Amino acid sequence: MDKEQAMKEFKAYEKMRLEMYDFLEQFIPKDENGQLDFSQAKSIPANEVFDRWFALDYQARKIRGIAINCLGLKGE
Repeated sequence: MDKEQAMKEFKAYEKMRLEMYDFLEQFIPKDENGQLDFSQAKSIPANEVFDRWFALDYQARKIRGIAINCLGLKGE
């Protein structure tokens, strides 16, 4: 994989990660320190959380493969 394609995958991961936090913040307000305050959380749709998490995890696994290949390591 070339550098341009690898950067595209990293940027896709960053975008998905930010979208996940934006989604969570719709249901979980932040406290005065800017941390998610789960004690004030609204009901959150579990299926949507899973769908977003699965997509984020899949992208992270793609990036893991890129890193393993670039570093010449063996995957587990």
